[in-house]
Amino acid sequence: MCVSVLVPSYNHAPFVERTLRSIFAQTHAPEKLIVIDDGSKDESAEIIEKVLRDCPFPAEFIGRENRGLTATLNEGFGKTTGDYFAYLGSDDVWLPEFLEARVELLQKRPAAVLAFGHAFLIDEDDGIFDSTDNWNAFADGDMLPHLLRGIVFASSSVVYRRPALAKHRWNENSILEDYEMYLKLCADGEFALDARILSAWRQHGWNASGDYSAMFEEWLAAQNRLADQLKISRPELDRIQSELKFKSILDYIRRGEKRTAARLLRENFGGAQSPAEIAKTLFRLSIPQKIFQWNRRRKRSNAARKYGKLQ
Repeated sequence: MCVSVLVPSYNHAPFVERTLRSIFAQTHAPEKLIVIDDGSKDESAEIIEKVLRDCPFPAEFIGRENRGLTATLNEGFGKTTGDYFAYLGSDDVWLPEFLEARVELLQKRPAAVLAFGHAFLIDEDDGIFDSTDNWNAFADGDMLPHLLRGIVFASSSVVYRRPALAKHRWNENSILEDYEMYLKLCADGEFALDARILSAWRQHGWNASGDYSAMFEEWLAAQNRLADQLKISRPELDRIQSELKFKSILDYIRRGEKRTAARLLRENFGGAQSPAEIAKTLFRLSIPQKIFQWNRRRKRSNAARKYGKLQ
């Protein structure tokens, strides 16, 4: 079955060759690879043009002015054909069996609009320091309840059924390319979960996901925009968002944003599942930030010993 792949590139000169070669190495070769450089100010375009000379299947490179990630996704998708579609950020990585495994899963699951899974988290040197299965549990089939509560999977782990994706466009006014699209697709079919970890999500200083406050506000805004489409009443959505806001308090605490955490705690006691959860959150709020930083370093060190480097 034919799968088209898009790489939206922007200022990832240190990583884009690694990304492209991980696509070249796929055991299920794409029908076509499209790379769009979205006005990079570094050497990304030059590196891409050089590396694409080694591409073992048809490839197209487009270099142009900056229009943003969601506009790039819409443009790139419009240039693709085939049964399946996937995109890979120009700093992320696929393991060799990624496309083969996800396409095989979609062939077995005709009701599924996409196949997805957990992802390794890697640093600038391909060192694995975590995996999303350590802090999130995904559902096979109906992911909507999880998505509404802020449990989101990495875009690098996804292969879409192209006809399902063709019904929608990425919201070019959104700072997050994937969350709203996932919500839209929940209304159209199942999400097929692959237990294997076959992709890597690179974490570094340029990640959009590093701005947690902006990301969190976009989750709420996307939910508000799509509530009618998802058949969620306003009282039900208010309850869900109160729970989401309460759940986010720990994320703000871990990031050192205790003032925001304290405000959300005051405003969202009703989002707690129990008095014990409130007590636990108050205790976390009292812990010095240095303890969180130490614990994070400890976990990363343990994970590095466990996983090693991405091969």
